[in-house]
Amino acid sequence: MKILLLVNPFSSSVTARTRVLIRKALAGEHEVELVETARRNHATRLAQGAAADGVDVVVVLGGDGTVNEAANGLAETDTALGVLPGGSTNVFARSIGLPNDPIAATTRLLEAMAAGSIERVGLGSANGRYFCFHVGLGYDAALVEQVERRSGLKRWAGHPLFIYAGLTTFFRHYDRKAPHFSVAYPDGDRVDDGYFAVCCNTNPYTYVGNMPFDIAPDAHLDNGLAMVTVRSLRPGRFLGVMYKALRADGSLQEDRWVHYRPDVDELVVEALDGRPFPYQIDGDYLGDIHRIELRHNPAIMNLVLPVATGS
Repeated sequence: MKILLLVNPFSSSVTARTRVLIRKALAGEHEVELVETARRNHATRLAQGAAADGVDVVVVLGGDGTVNEAANGLAETDTALGVLPGGSTNVFARSIGLPNDPIAATTRLLEAMAAGSIERVGLGSANGRYFCFHVGLGYDAALVEQVERRSGLKRWAGHPLFIYAGLTTFFRHYDRKAPHFSVAYPDGDRVDDGYFAVCCNTNPYTYVGNMPFDIAPDAHLDNGLAMVTVRSLRPGRFLGVMYKALRADGSLQEDRWVHYRPDVDELVVEALDGRPFPYQIDGDYLGDIHRIELRHNPAIMNLVLPVATGS
């Protein structure tokens, strides 16, 4: 196969040694070109160029943001996306069954390509921008903003930084007194008191170390989106929601302060009282917005999927 190895050299887990070892492993069986990203959205343009040039697979070594950019360049093309974990959390790579070590993940990726394990999968879109695993609205996005303000620490601090940012955002950087947005579905179902929401294309929502936050068990690459809207940020209620997410026993979806809708094709989120709310896509904070349209786009991108262990 003809492969473009697209590397974000600034991602948390990417080192010179890792790049060399991965390129050598891929080049043992395939024609490989390595290109590094240099700025935001660079991966999208590089992926689009690769698809236009007839590249078979664009393999991304980087974090979830780089994977998202590449996916936006490859959607609606015949070129497949291959994912290697290079960031601090690597939600998408882990959600499709890859190990969190990039060298071990390369072995699994090579096995998948040798087996022809490439499938056409669905992506979500938010106001036209595709997402691989989720869009966060409200408190979730405000937390990501605080993490990005300390982006230089991500390589070294990792998950403790996210925990610290979560606490400071909750107590200092986000209004918990009034709801921020409404959520409307085509069938008339509506939520008018949203504080925090996540629209999922896959599950889990994220990881704390090796522990998954399973908030949308119905979200898969081959069906519609799952929308989780939290309707209160009072400390006791919010801690209860987080505890139920970690338990992953279905109790979160039954919580009275959570509105859960699986297998959704489209929905609209709008600001309340004219105040824009923060949002993030696949872990990248993108600012504040007044209205966002979320859609499911079935079978829109080719993805290299690891072969199940023992198959």
